[in-house]
Amino acid sequence: MSDDINEFHWMAEMIQTIDVGLVVLDKEYNIKSWNTFMEAHSSMRPDQVQGKNVFDLFPNIDKNWLTGKIDTVFTLNNRAFVTWEQRPFVFPFNNYRPITGIMEHMYQNVTIIPLTSLTGQVTHVSLIVYDVTDTVAYRQQILEAQQA
Repeated sequence: MSDDINEFHWMAEMIQTIDVGLVVLDKEYNIKSWNTFMEAHSSMRPDQVQGKNVFDLFPNIDKNWLTGKIDTVFTLNNRAFVTWEQRPFVFPFNNYRPITGIMEHMYQNVTIIPLTSLTGQVTHVSLIVYDVTDTVAYRQQILEAQQA
Protein backbone atom coordinates (compact mmCIF):
# COMPACT_ATOMS: atom_id res chain seq x y z
CA MET A 1 0.00 0.00 0.00
CA SER A 2 2.85 2.38 0.84
CA ASP A 3 4.28 1.94 -2.67
CA ASP A 4 0.89 2.84 -4.20
CA ILE A 5 0.70 6.04 -2.15
CA ASN A 6 4.26 6.97 -3.08
CA GLU A 7 3.57 6.34 -6.76
CA PHE A 8 0.42 8.47 -6.63
CA HIS A 9 2.38 11.25 -4.91
CA TRP A 10 5.11 11.11 -7.57
CA MET A 11 2.58 11.22 -10.38
CA ALA A 12 0.82 14.23 -8.85
CA GLU A 13 4.16 16.01 -8.40
CA MET A 14 5.17 15.30 -12.03
CA ILE A 15 1.85 16.59 -13.34
CA GLN A 16 2.24 19.82 -11.40
CA THR A 17 5.83 20.47 -12.48
CA ILE A 18 5.88 19.26 -16.09
CA ASP A 19 6.60 22.03 -18.59
CA VAL A 20 3.28 21.73 -20.43
CA GLY A 21 -0.15 22.98 -19.50
CA LEU A 22 -2.64 20.44 -18.22
CA VAL A 23 -6.31 21.33 -17.91
CA VAL A 24 -9.23 19.00 -17.22
CA LEU A 25 -12.72 20.12 -18.28
CA ASP A 26 -16.10 18.54 -17.66
CA LYS A 27 -18.92 18.41 -20.22
CA GLU A 28 -20.04 21.93 -19.25
CA TYR A 29 -16.48 23.23 -19.89
CA ASN A 30 -15.85 23.82 -16.19
CA ILE A 31 -12.24 23.53 -15.06
CA LYS A 32 -11.59 20.54 -12.80
CA SER A 33 -7.79 20.56 -12.84
CA TRP A 34 -5.19 23.28 -13.55
CA ASN A 35 -1.47 22.62 -13.24
CA THR A 36 1.45 24.88 -12.36
CA PHE A 37 2.25 25.70 -16.01
CA MET A 38 -1.27 27.07 -16.48
CA GLU A 39 -1.05 28.96 -13.21
CA ALA A 40 2.29 30.54 -14.13
CA HIS A 41 1.14 31.74 -17.54
CA SER A 42 -2.38 32.83 -16.65
CA SER A 43 -1.57 34.31 -13.23
CA MET A 44 -4.60 32.39 -11.94
CA ARG A 45 -4.21 29.87 -9.13
CA PRO A 46 -6.01 26.51 -9.26
CA ASP A 47 -8.34 27.58 -6.44
CA GLN A 48 -9.33 30.64 -8.49
CA VAL A 49 -10.29 28.65 -11.59
CA GLN A 50 -11.54 25.31 -10.28
CA GLY A 51 -15.24 24.84 -11.01
CA LYS A 52 -15.36 27.91 -13.25
CA ASN A 53 -16.22 27.87 -16.93
CA VAL A 54 -13.17 28.18 -19.17
CA PHE A 55 -15.03 30.59 -21.49
CA ASP A 56 -15.94 32.90 -18.61
CA LEU A 57 -12.29 33.06 -17.55
CA PHE A 58 -11.01 33.41 -21.13
CA PRO A 59 -13.70 35.28 -23.09
CA ASN A 60 -11.32 35.77 -26.05
CA ILE A 61 -11.32 32.05 -26.84
CA ASP A 62 -13.50 31.33 -29.86
CA LYS A 63 -16.22 29.40 -28.02
CA ASN A 64 -17.94 27.91 -31.08
CA TRP A 65 -14.67 26.66 -32.51
CA LEU A 66 -13.30 25.15 -29.27
CA THR A 67 -16.59 23.59 -28.16
CA GLY A 68 -16.78 21.95 -31.60
CA LYS A 69 -13.36 20.39 -31.04
CA ILE A 70 -14.12 19.33 -27.46
CA ASP A 71 -17.59 17.98 -28.25
CA THR A 72 -16.08 15.79 -30.98
CA VAL A 73 -13.70 14.31 -28.42
CA PHE A 74 -16.60 13.60 -26.04
CA THR A 75 -18.69 12.03 -28.82
CA LEU A 76 -16.05 9.96 -30.62
CA ASN A 77 -13.83 9.11 -27.62
CA ASN A 78 -10.90 10.11 -29.79
CA ARG A 79 -8.14 12.70 -29.53
CA ALA A 80 -8.22 16.04 -31.32
CA PHE A 81 -5.31 18.32 -32.13
CA VAL A 82 -4.81 22.03 -32.59
CA THR A 83 -1.58 23.26 -34.14
CA TRP A 84 -0.23 26.78 -34.11
CA GLU A 85 -0.58 26.82 -37.90
CA GLN A 86 -4.37 26.41 -37.53
CA ARG A 87 -4.62 28.89 -34.68
CA PRO A 88 -1.60 30.58 -33.06
CA PHE A 89 -2.91 29.89 -29.56
CA VAL A 90 -5.90 28.67 -27.60
CA PHE A 91 -5.05 30.36 -24.32
CA PRO A 92 -3.97 34.01 -24.67
CA PHE A 93 -0.66 33.83 -22.82
CA ASN A 94 2.17 36.31 -23.29
CA ASN A 95 5.52 35.08 -24.54
CA TYR A 96 7.91 34.91 -21.62
CA ARG A 97 11.06 33.55 -23.24
CA PRO A 98 14.01 35.90 -23.62
CA ILE A 99 15.32 34.19 -26.77
CA THR A 100 12.02 34.48 -28.61
CA GLY A 101 11.02 37.78 -27.05
CA ILE A 102 10.17 39.09 -30.50
CA MET A 103 6.92 37.10 -30.39
CA GLU A 104 4.07 38.84 -28.61
CA HIS A 105 2.08 35.73 -27.66
CA MET A 106 2.96 32.19 -26.70
CA TYR A 107 2.33 30.00 -29.72
CA GLN A 108 0.70 26.72 -28.74
CA ASN A 109 -0.05 23.24 -29.92
CA VAL A 110 -2.89 21.61 -28.00
CA THR A 111 -3.93 17.98 -27.69
CA ILE A 112 -7.44 17.26 -26.43
CA ILE A 113 -7.74 13.81 -24.85
CA PRO A 114 -10.91 11.99 -23.73
CA LEU A 115 -10.93 10.89 -20.09
CA THR A 116 -13.19 7.97 -19.26
CA SER A 117 -14.82 7.05 -15.98
CA LEU A 118 -14.67 3.56 -14.49
CA THR A 119 -17.79 2.75 -16.54
CA GLY A 120 -16.01 3.57 -19.80
CA GLN A 121 -17.99 6.75 -20.46
CA VAL A 122 -16.13 9.90 -21.49
CA THR A 123 -16.89 12.29 -18.65
CA HIS A 124 -14.04 14.79 -18.98
CA VAL A 125 -11.38 15.95 -21.43
CA SER A 126 -7.80 16.92 -20.83
CA LEU A 127 -6.18 19.74 -22.74
CA ILE A 128 -2.41 19.48 -23.00
CA VAL A 129 -0.92 22.85 -23.95
CA TYR A 130 2.55 22.85 -25.49
CA ASP A 131 4.57 26.05 -25.82
CA VAL A 132 5.96 26.02 -29.38
CA THR A 133 7.01 29.67 -29.50
CA ASP A 134 10.67 28.79 -30.05
CA THR A 135 9.78 26.63 -33.05
CA VAL A 136 7.71 29.42 -34.60
CA ALA A 137 10.47 31.99 -34.01
CA TYR A 138 13.13 29.73 -35.56
CA ARG A 139 10.92 29.02 -38.55
CA GLN A 140 10.31 32.74 -39.02
CA GLN A 141 14.06 33.44 -38.83
CA ILE A 142 14.75 30.78 -41.47
CA LEU A 143 12.08 32.21 -43.78
CA GLU A 144 13.49 35.72 -43.35
CA ALA A 145 17.03 34.47 -44.07
CA GLN A 146 15.85 32.67 -47.22
CA GLN A 147 14.16 35.84 -48.49
CA ALA A 148 17.25 37.98 -47.92
